Formats: sequence, structure tokens, C-alpha cells
Amino acid sequence: STWETMGKIFQNWLNGCNVYVCSNCKCHLADQEEIISKQFQGRHGKAYLFGNVVNISLGEKEDRVLITGLHTVCDIFCNCCQCVLGWKYVVAYEEGQKYKEGKYIIEKAKMEKIVQMDDEALNET
Repeated sequence: STWETMGKIFQNWLNGCNVYVCSNCKCHLADQEEIISKQFQGRHGKAYLFGNVVNISLGEKEDRVLITGLHTVCDIFCNCCQCVLGWKYVVAYEEGQKYKEGKYIIEKAKMEKIVQMDDEALNET
């Protein structure tokens, strides 16, 4: 999602109207259209399941027993401020949970939604 050139990290900026950002540093994380479900539970309360996210790095893979069974996951970190945002599902061992594989959980407490105006909307106001 990001790349480094001569020590400088470049961020991906999302162009959608409704974008979720890191609540700590406001780095873009995901477009609202990437939300698969808002019915998840994180370590600190409510969490959202996203299909794709940007500007994150992955921690080490580890097995965790979650509410829905055993999964191999890795924590995800904001590339800009390094705070833990949630986790990525690597492997779901129960057949009914396979849809989560490759998807991302971001805790609601770790993100906020911003509304961006595109150039056309700005010209109309």
C-alpha cells in the first residue's frame, strides 16, 4: 500500500467521498465502499470488516481463538503512526468463516470517517 524511496514513505490517498482514516494521525485507511460488515467485535469494542485497506503494515502471523473459532491472523499497523488498528484474517479454520480470509478488521475506536468533496461538488456550491 505504501512504498519507500530514500527513507521517505509515500501514502496512498483515497478519492472516495467517504473515507476512513486513522483516528490518531488521519492517514487514509479505507474507502467506505470496502466495508463488508459493521457487525464485528474487536479487542476494544465494535469493529468493521473491510475487503481492502491501504497505508498499513502487517505484524507476525499468529493463531488466535476468536469469538467465531480458531483463525490465523496478523495485527495491522498504521504506516504513518504505527498504532495497532486491528488485524488481517490469514486463515479461517472453520468452513463457515472462510469468507474472512484476506480481509481486514479495523476497530471503530481506531478510525474515523471523513467526508471529502470532489472537484465537481466544490464547483457547484
